[in-house]
Formats: sequence, structure tokens, C-alpha cells
Amino acid sequence: MKKEYMLQCPPILKEYLGYAETIRGRSASTVDEYFIDIRTFLRFMKQLRGLVPPTLAENEISIEDVTLDLLRSVTLTDAYEYMNYLRNERSNSNKTRARKTSSLRMFFKYLTDYAHKLDSNPLQNLDTPKLKKSLPQYLTLEQSMALLTSVSGEFAERDYCMLTLFLNCGLRRAELVGINLTDISRNERTLRVRGKGNKERLLYLNDACMQAIEQYIRVRPVDGVKDKNALFLSRLKSRISTQGVHYVVKNYLKQVEGAEMMTTHKLRHTAATLMYQQGGVDLRVLQNILGHESLGTTEIYTHLSNKQLEDAANSNPLSQVKLEKKGKRHSEE
Repeated sequence: MKKEYMLQCPPILKEYLGYAETIRGRSASTVDEYFIDIRTFLRFMKQLRGLVPPTLAENEISIEDVTLDLLRSVTLTDAYEYMNYLRNERSNSNKTRARKTSSLRMFFKYLTDYAHKLDSNPLQNLDTPKLKKSLPQYLTLEQSMALLTSVSGEFAERDYCMLTLFLNCGLRRAELVGINLTDISRNERTLRVRGKGNKERLLYLNDACMQAIEQYIRVRPVDGVKDKNALFLSRLKSRISTQGVHYVVKNYLKQVEGAEMMTTHKLRHTAATLMYQQGGVDLRVLQNILGHESLGTTEIYTHLSNKQLEDAANSNPLSQVKLEKKGKRHSEE
């Protein structure tokens, strides 16, 4: 968690965020999100209870003085008023409100079940806003090939290797950035990946990945490198950042017809979709490859492509039957 946030935390929130990071293994960025979500709620509660002047701007409301008394006063009705506030005053989407709902529920579950600061959990029955299920966007096989062939320039070997790992291994940006040279076993052809919550998983590397890695390592800088164990380096010879990866990938996506508006994360969707639809990979195997905690998350890749729907329609045994025109009947008999 960012140090400046620690200075703004009341003791009970600081305790919870430390628990989330050290015991639950949440990443620093996830803990930062927890802090921001809970801070917004606590500021709302101080306004709702009249603990701050009504003219005070929200971002000027301090939460350092929040006590257990305020948390004990929270009711389910307060939480729903807060959800209405997020929708009507802050124009938060259902997805954003769902995340903030989850942050609150976890915080109050901790206060009740783990820290035993509250006798009962007032938000135990807080509903999550319904999310519209949308199909993941992904590149076609032809677009994926075009993306790989678009690579050029001074860092061609590095960029090609990054794109190859994205498209073959379904990595997240942070996972790719975090790869160390020691994570790669050339003999066993494996890659150790640290995913969300610092959970590790082992991926097996196919020929394309191994060849791309070997080609890049041959030209990867050695002298003057700031992080000698980092696989992917920036122009400044330090570990490349997630933003740096985003910039590199976006430049190549702009060169592929129909992929101009795609993002780096869509390459993860592409890898998963190609493995499932065209590679026939079992859903539970795909779950392990992607590092999903829940199989339900992986099931978004069971969507059917337009080609599959077309093939299904054409496979119907009646698909070729046509109306045979019969001779016209005479009007007079």
C-alpha cells in the first residue's frame, strides 16, 4: 500500500489494509483500491451523520478521526443510500458500484468475523448491482498473425517476445512485467508466473514461446542494466513498466485492421479464446493457465463465435431442403 495512504488511515482501517496485504496476499494496487473505496464510504457516512460542515468538499473530508462508534452505527439502509449516491451523484457504473460493494462487504466481514470489533455485520445482506454480461473482445487468428508480423524496429525481438507470450500464455500485463530470468526453465520449458494475490502458477512454453525468448535473450542488454533479473527491459535498461507495455502493444494494434481500438488485456482474451475454441483446451485446464480462482470466470470463454453458429445452422440435416414448385393448378376444372 502507498505510504501516503497510511497517513490518512484511522487505526482500524490501517489494520484491515495490512491484513489484506500480508495475510490475504492482496497486491499493493488492490489494497490501494480498497483504501479508496472505503475512504469514499467513510466520507459519505460523516456527511450523512452531520459530522462535517455541509459545505465541505468531499475530497477535503478527513477520515483519520473515524472511530468504531461510527462503524457500529452503519446500517444496511445507509449502505443502500450510499449506492444511490454513487449512481446519482458520482455517476458510477454498475461495474464500479459492484467493486465498491465488494470492498465494503470484505471490510465489515473482517470487522465482524476476524477482528471481532462488531457484534454483527450490518452489510452481510448487501446486494451487488447486477452486471451486464458481455462477450469478451478478442483478435481473430488472422489478426493475431498480422499483429506478430507487424513487429519491427530497434526492439523488435523484445516486442515480438512480449506479444508471443501474451498470445500463447494469456498473461496479464503485470504478470508479463514481473517475469524474471530465473522464472524461465529452458530445460523443462516452463515459466513461473506470479498472478493476483502473489499466487504462483507454472506455465509450459510451446515452441513459439521458446524460440521468441531465445531470440530476445540473445540481444537483451547486459551492460548497464538496472534490474539484471528482469526479463523485459525498457529503453533505459530498467524493468519495463505496465504503462510501457501498454504503449508498445497499442502501437502494434493500430497497424492491424479491425484491432485499432483493442487493448493489451484483449490479448489475454485472444489467447484464451483461441485455446478453447480452436485448440479444444478443457475449461479446467484453461482455468489453471489463466490463473482464475473461480471456474465461473473462465466460462466467459465458452461463448460461441459467429462461425460456430453458422456451422451449426448448416449442419442441420434440413439445411439443404428446398421448396419444390409444383405445376399451377387450373382455375377451371
